[in-house]
Amino acid sequence: MDTFWPLSVNAHPEAEQPTAEPAVHNPVLREPTARFGKHRTLSIRLKLMLYFLALVFLPLLTLGIIGPMLYARSIERETTSHTERMIGQVTQNIEFHVLEMERLIDLIAENEAVSSFFWRGTASIPEKLAIVKVLSMVSDTHPDIAGILLVSDNDDFISNDFYRITRDPLTAERWYNVAREVPGNVRLFSRPIGRNIRSTRNFGPEQVVSVVKGITGPEDGRMRGEILIDMKLSAIGEILKGTSPGKSGFLFIADPDGDLVYAPVNPVVFRIPLSSTPEDTTSGFITVNGTDYQVLSQRSLYTGWRTIGVFSLADVLHEVFLIRYWALIIGGVTMALAIGAAFFFTSSFARPVLGLKNLMKRVEGGDLTVRFSGGNGDELSELGSGFNEMIERIQSLIDQVYREQLAKREAELGILQEQIKPHFLYNTLDTIQWMAQEHRVDEVVCLVSALTKLFRIGLSKGRELISLADELDHVNSYLCIQKVRYEDKFDYEILADESLQSHLVLRLILQPLVENAIYHGVKERRGKGKVVVAAHAEAGELHLTVSDDGAGFPSDRLAALNAALECEGPPALSAGYGIRNVHERIRLTFGRPYGLSFASARGGGTDVLVRHPLLDGEDV
Repeated sequence: MDTFWPLSVNAHPEAEQPTAEPAVHNPVLREPTARFGKHRTLSIRLKLMLYFLALVFLPLLTLGIIGPMLYARSIERETTSHTERMIGQVTQNIEFHVLEMERLIDLIAENEAVSSFFWRGTASIPEKLAIVKVLSMVSDTHPDIAGILLVSDNDDFISNDFYRITRDPLTAERWYNVAREVPGNVRLFSRPIGRNIRSTRNFGPEQVVSVVKGITGPEDGRMRGEILIDMKLSAIGEILKGTSPGKSGFLFIADPDGDLVYAPVNPVVFRIPLSSTPEDTTSGFITVNGTDYQVLSQRSLYTGWRTIGVFSLADVLHEVFLIRYWALIIGGVTMALAIGAAFFFTSSFARPVLGLKNLMKRVEGGDLTVRFSGGNGDELSELGSGFNEMIERIQSLIDQVYREQLAKREAELGILQEQIKPHFLYNTLDTIQWMAQEHRVDEVVCLVSALTKLFRIGLSKGRELISLADELDHVNSYLCIQKVRYEDKFDYEILADESLQSHLVLRLILQPLVENAIYHGVKERRGKGKVVVAAHAEAGELHLTVSDDGAGFPSDRLAALNAALECEGPPALSAGYGIRNVHERIRLTFGRPYGLSFASARGGGTDVLVRHPLLDGEDV
């Protein structure tokens, strides 16, 4: 059931208008005049011109100086990254070729005749011819191979492309003994000068790289001999072909001892220190003939070789220097054109703004008849239209305030006249109470006393804020009357801390909630119900709750009700005028987040929470 609230009297816009409107003095409109007079700043035209030139100058500065610097660093990083990727790819390709040589060595070693040769340490003429045929077939199918040599631990050897120069034992050769130290692993020898073997195809030591691997017996793991394959350096040259970082950069290969494996014809390569470092990757800078070079290297964990990339920083940054040069020239021309364009555009923009400023000064002086005219349909025209609308709205609000003040005075006079009626009502109720006491009708005495208290607190001499004790006393009187009316339909309980009794609340905010709890809650349930009114402080706020164990309402209606309470403006509530009145009064008086919120379940009762600021008498 909706509850009727005593409303404060407000004048309507349709109230009787005075015959003559007095001049309005508005100090708010006069205040900015002093500010404009005291602080003289730069004109908007000069400001816009300075901003315009700053916006032009900053990009020119960025493009002409900062941009090339950042671009140079970016190019340097990109070249370094590209060179590192290139070095990694070259290293991977070389490892692939060496791995292919190792795979061929393993393939040759698995041949039955070769395995028998290493097991016995020697072979007959027919067996050697068969092995030479196998070696020739491998060489023919792999153009990168310059020759293959098999040496047993008994110093017997077989080859399709090599012959021994002297009778000195091949097992005493350096390459043989180095590979013997790590049997089963590949060892590489770049530029193998001084060997006791010579190629029948006239490949010199400076044209090949020797790939050597010791062969062990499968039964006992003992060293049985070694297989040597000379890989052509031209294969590495093909890998490095077309891999040049920058315009004059180059790549070359060095072995772990710091000797060159493969290098292009370049005077710079011989000036680069090839110190053996344990790091897998290194980076540094050197200066050769006054030119700065960056040197990057990467060590292969498989071959032990280093792939080294060298490129000139001047070549890399040459384009950056050209960009900076032309950027400065273009920037100077652009700056000159920008000054002329800035003067033209700022003048066209500032003209309507200055006109609007003059109109605002007239408004500050109290002239509300001014209007902005002109414009080209842009944002300044919209600003002028908004200015005109604002002036019309101010004039309308001034007229409305004047009418409302006049109506308020008339309402106050009416309230003074109506104060006679409550006193007459109090005296009449006192007479009824005295007569009921004389005839000993206790229920009538209780009912009349509660009704008297209900009217007294409800009027509260026109005060909007009353103590929590009076508000709870008002609810108690209302519940007492309803209890007499409904007899045993419900019980009620009021719980509140004594420390909160003196705090102030808006009057008559609980009675509509209690009324809804009775009419829409406990009245709709079967059997006897209960209404509980409680008050407690929480997080610096006063929380008032009205709870019932009545019928409740479904979740969709609960969600719609709480959503409506959170909307800006008057909520369209289906719960009635009383709840709407209470929520709007609290929100209009104290703002967010104060007001009402509901919690309910079908058949599980309803809880209404009132969030109210915790007010002492000194806060008002």
